[in-house]
Amino acid sequence: MKRRSSIPIPVGSIVIGGDHPIAIQSMCTVPISNTSACIAQIHQLNQCGADLVRVALPDRESLEFLPEVLERTDPIPLIADVHYDYKIAIEAIHQGIPKIRLNPGNIKNAERIRDIAFEAKRMGVSIRVGANSGSLPEDLAHLLKAEALAEAAMREVRILEEAGFDQIIVAVKASDIQQTLEATRSVASQCSYPLHIGLTEAGTLFSSLIKSSALIGSLLQEGIGDTIRYSITGDPIYEVRAAKILLGSLGLKKGPIVIACPTCGRTDAPVEEWAEQIEAFLGFCDVSITIAVMGCAVNGIGEGKEADLGIAGTKHGGVIFRKGKVVAAYPKDQLWNRFFVLLQEVIRERA
Repeated sequence: MKRRSSIPIPVGSIVIGGDHPIAIQSMCTVPISNTSACIAQIHQLNQCGADLVRVALPDRESLEFLPEVLERTDPIPLIADVHYDYKIAIEAIHQGIPKIRLNPGNIKNAERIRDIAFEAKRMGVSIRVGANSGSLPEDLAHLLKAEALAEAAMREVRILEEAGFDQIIVAVKASDIQQTLEATRSVASQCSYPLHIGLTEAGTLFSSLIKSSALIGSLLQEGIGDTIRYSITGDPIYEVRAAKILLGSLGLKKGPIVIACPTCGRTDAPVEEWAEQIEAFLGFCDVSITIAVMGCAVNGIGEGKEADLGIAGTKHGGVIFRKGKVVAAYPKDQLWNRFFVLLQEVIRERA
């Protein structure tokens, strides 16, 4: 698929936009005041595949913890999430944050936005203009939600541009799929800045996976999107895992793909358990391989014939196959260990 042309914007150790890989983003759920736990979660998210991690700075007191977090998570790019108080954004910039997220509905004074832009330009910091359907400027209330979202974002973009600032990333988010689609397409047609895409308040795991995938997948298929986030109520690790799987499935990111049969009356294996263990094992793998997990050898080997490595259940154990060809059959007490030995061999071959 052909990606929308966007301006490359450096954010710490990575670049967003241009022909650079689509970046995965998540947000730390631990308050920055709980410094050790916050740092640990940032590292965990990064190791799982997050390219950027956003951290909330809810008040000026939270700034005292930022230097230690920045130092102990370097070189992971962090984003300061700032609302209402422009001085928090400016101080975060001075402390070395590589990116600021501003909500157009919450810092309403254009002069304050220009103050932030001046310091961001001086320090080489990027700004994400993140418009949210729940906090739109009051004077846009008469517009349809998608129009208001797009206009709120572009109005702030224009303020930044008038201040001579162009290191901008834009996001427009609602909890409604269609509103977010329309607003994002509108912004994409009005500027060349990189776009961060996703839903806001997408819900718990099951709900968010469905709704976010519908939105993000649709936009990516249109070539729109330079950085993505799944918004999930719960452990943010799931946000990263979901993003990796989506990008890998669309051929937009290197990484493993695990396919598994839905099971039926012929199933001779705990397919769900096997697939989950394999996905967990491959969580930090960035090698493009396909693994098949099948419940039986009747249809499983044929259905998984494109896989680099596969496993299928039998009455007394299982068979391991590569590209549709059986390697060997093993009893239950040997099958799992032998499979993981071969899995590591396949990873080394493809690395």
